[in-house]
Formats: sequence, C-alpha cells, structure tokens
Amino acid sequence: MTVGHSAAADSYEAGLEATRAAVTGPEPRLLIVLAGIRHDAARLAEAVQAVAPGVPVIGCSTHGEISAGGPSDGTVVVTALGGSGFTVSTASAPEISGRQREAGAEVARCAAEVSDRQHRVLLLLTDGLARDQEAVVRGAYGVLGAGVPLFGGAAGDGWQMSGTFQLHGKETFTNGVVAACIGSDAPIAIGIDHGWRPTGEPMVVTQSGDGRVQELDEAPALDAYLERIGAPAEVREDQTALQHYVLSRPLGVQRRSGVEVRNMSTEVDLDGRTIGGGGELSLGTLAYAMEGDEESVLTASARACRSAIDQLGDLPPVGLLTFSCAACRAVLGDEGIAEEGARIAGEAKGIPFAGFYTYGEIARTKGINGFHNQTMVVLAFA
Repeated sequence: MTVGHSAAADSYEAGLEATRAAVTGPEPRLLIVLAGIRHDAARLAEAVQAVAPGVPVIGCSTHGEISAGGPSDGTVVVTALGGSGFTVSTASAPEISGRQREAGAEVARCAAEVSDRQHRVLLLLTDGLARDQEAVVRGAYGVLGAGVPLFGGAAGDGWQMSGTFQLHGKETFTNGVVAACIGSDAPIAIGIDHGWRPTGEPMVVTQSGDGRVQELDEAPALDAYLERIGAPAEVREDQTALQHYVLSRPLGVQRRSGVEVRNMSTEVDLDGRTIGGGGELSLGTLAYAMEGDEESVLTASARACRSAIDQLGDLPPVGLLTFSCAACRAVLGDEGIAEEGARIAGEAKGIPFAGFYTYGEIARTKGINGFHNQTMVVLAFA
C-alpha cells in the first residue's frame, strides 16, 4: 500500500500529482481517490486514468482528508493497493435514493469475481446525503452473507449539504455507491471504536420511518432525547445552540455486536420534534443517550487502529485505511484532529495510512448491521 497527496488547486494537476506519488509500488491493483468537494470529479478521474490507465479506481468527496502528512481540507489523497497477493473487482450503482437496498446488492455482486483469495472485504463508498444508509449495508449483506466483512464510508461535502460525488473508473456520480471487493492472500482486519458511553436507562423507539424517529417511549422523540441528556432550557428551542450541544451527545443504538452511534446534530427538527439523519432506527430498537469528550474520541481512534493491527496476529501490516466522522471532527476541532492524526501515526509506526472524514462509517464484521456515526473504523492489510 502506498499513498500520494496533493494540495494543488487545479483538479487535474492534483489528480496527476497524487496518483504519481501513489503508483510507486509493483502491480497496482486498486486506486482509492479521496478529495475535497471543491474538486472537479470528472477532471480528477481523467488525471488518475492518465497516470494509471487500466487500473481500477473508486473514490468520493470528503469532509476532510487523512494521511500521514496530517489532516487536510480541499486536497487529493490517492491510495494504491497492489502486488501479486491482491485481486480486486469494482462496481457502481447510480441514483440510489429510494433503492438503497437494491444498490447495495448490485455492487456486492462484484465479489463473485474475487473468489480466488482466502481473505476478502467489500469496500463501499456511498452518497452521504442519501437516507437509510443501513439499507445499502443490508443489500450487500444479502448477497455476501456473514463471510465477507463490509467496510467503508459515506461521502461528504464539507457541511454544504448540497451534493457529494463518487468515482468509478472514468465515471462520476452524485447519488451513487461505488464498491471494490478486495481479495488477499494475507489477512484483512477491521477495527471499530467510538469512545461514547451510555447514560441512564435505554429508551424504546415506538414510532419511526424514513430515517427518522418520531417517538421514543411513546413521547415526541426530540423531547424524550433532550430530557434524557439533561439539555438546558436555553438550547431546546434554538437550532444552532442545540446542534452544537448535541454534537458531543449522540444516540446509541443497541445491536447484538454492541452499541452503534447515531449523530443527532445535522438535522435538528424543532417543529416536528423528531430526531435522526442518515441512519435508520427501526421500531422496537433500544436507544441510549450517549456522552463523551475530546479525550474519549481520541482514545477510541487509537484503539480502533490497534484493534485492526492486533487482529493480523504476527503478520506486519502493510497499510491502514482510517475513516472517521465529520461530527467527531467538529467535536475535536482543528487541534484535536491534528492530535488524532498523530495518534493514528503512533499506532501505524511508519506504515502508510489514508482516509477521510465521512458522513457515516461502514464496518460490518458481525450481524447484519454495520452503519455508524461518530466512530473510527480502520481497515488493516497484512
């Protein structure tokens, strides 16, 4: 695994520079392009193809890029995976809104072309503005079953909330999902950690739909949630103040594999008193008010890296993909994300790593679910 980075303002020049820096190892099998939303997706795709014609490419826009040089905005990071031990197949599905499950199933079928390797993972990059991201995960799971883990992230657009982009080869999308099934002779491992802890007793989702929760414990969901986290009166009716307050107080969703986290800050609904965003909370789900702080988030980022590396056993890692959440970035601030990068580097111990700040993280190793918010997910290759 090798990583290239460019801060060039011109999209074509940035794509050329980052790809040239990445394509230095033998036999590149896959290029992963992560870029700030200001970049022209089509020009990026042209540049990558100009440097590495014929090499499969997937990518997306970000809420910030992660690499060994530190966190950045508006740049281009290209990761190359290669060598004789890798096999890769890619796929894409456009216009996923309203058919998220079908789109997840469509792209997952590319895994059939990577059946010759002992270890496999499906890497998914989705439109972060599409609702019900879990449905994409369920669709992929329906095709692959429990034997192939899922990893990925939802594309961002720098909090503009107007449109993200995805890349697949020479094609670009604005409401799509792109995927790469990566097969390897050596182990592949996933680390997941969020650093948030439940407070109080769980609440039950008693009415939900379209990626939102209308009722918790048969009360208006926003009111029940604010009561459980002890929100002061001055933030309960002020959207800006409330968004800031709940950034460090997400909602936890009980799953068999543990508590997944949902960000409550991006779509505050003061009029309808509902909560939610990109993820689904189905009827009967147990949900917790969560709390944490900068240190708990930083500690979780390092733990996720260490977990992924430790799962490789005695084999040394050749690289890490590190996907963190835009909402965690908001909690940490500029100094905090610089420290997060330093902690990732401390766990990586000189091996390449790259990633981005997402609008939701995908990591499914157990059960059918695997969509997260405010979580660090790490993919380690041996």
